[in-house]
Amino acid sequence: MNSQPTPARSGYYMPAEWSLHQATWLSWPHNPATWPGKLDRILPVYAQMVAVLARSETVHINVADAAMEASARSWLYTVGAEGDIRFHHFPTNDAWCRDHGAIFVCRQDGMAPALAAIDWGYNAWGNKYPPFDLDNQIPARMAEVLDIPCIEGGMILEGGSIDVNGAGLLLTSEACLLNPNRNPHLRREQIEQRLCDQLGVEKILWLGDGIVGDDTDGHVDDLARFVAPDTIVTVVEEDPSDANYAILQDNLVRLQSMRDLRGQPLRIVPLPMPPALVYEGQRLPASYANFYIANQVVLLPFFNHPNDQRAQQILQEWFPEREVVGLDCTDLVWGLGAFHCLTQQVPAV
Repeated sequence: MNSQPTPARSGYYMPAEWSLHQATWLSWPHNPATWPGKLDRILPVYAQMVAVLARSETVHINVADAAMEASARSWLYTVGAEGDIRFHHFPTNDAWCRDHGAIFVCRQDGMAPALAAIDWGYNAWGNKYPPFDLDNQIPARMAEVLDIPCIEGGMILEGGSIDVNGAGLLLTSEACLLNPNRNPHLRREQIEQRLCDQLGVEKILWLGDGIVGDDTDGHVDDLARFVAPDTIVTVVEEDPSDANYAILQDNLVRLQSMRDLRGQPLRIVPLPMPPALVYEGQRLPASYANFYIANQVVLLPFFNHPNDQRAQQILQEWFPEREVVGLDCTDLVWGLGAFHCLTQQVPAV
């Protein structure tokens, strides 16, 4: 039997996203290949995102150097961003901090250190977008700034591929975590054990496939998210002719059969999908599930459609003490992600 100490055995667990944050961590967009022909159009939206977050909590931003920091500050000034915004000269390959950043865990037993960073391996979603060497250095640098332990995760894992309820459950997808382009040497049971050991969860809930156009091979943050310990919101396509219809129906059936640690069914709340968003012949992974829960706000991607308001109303009911803020992501999602993909929470301890 393996007697090596793990974060879980040391009393650590991953809090739910709605738990209090000390900060949100970001990586400033700079790679023109991520938004071909649109980088100048997404920077105002990104700056607005920062401005909304800075009303709610401290914001850390990775930038390459002083010149990129000056450019970022100019964009933030343009949108009137105020608050505690801290820049770090940590170069990155891309902007998706959810996936290349550390995942943070807290101690349940009150012992120090109260916070630790898990440094999972990162290979740009199955070696799709090299190079990613700079991104892979970010978790250790985040831990250094915060002066906390940095613990090796022991496998490839992106933050967008998991979601937790802070009470023992972790939601993920077979399409991503069981994809041979991530951890071909690990069986499902071994992946489950590592998630439990590193993140302090007790039960893994598996969805199937991801939405069409998702180059991450099925990240759960485009599919379904915990909004309470016993409640999951999940996107459901209402048009039977849409390519996402059968995929999301299958995931809905799976969710309806899932149980918590006490064997009780979970409450499943449908979220609408935006209409198909296509740019230069490519279906984009537009989804209202890619929201981010901050201390005082919930950032929701909008897609210039009446379903924006439907999704906003549903989430507002679950977060009555937060303001659900919608920002237009029709350009941002050309990079194949939205607000949750760009952000990483640092829990308060």
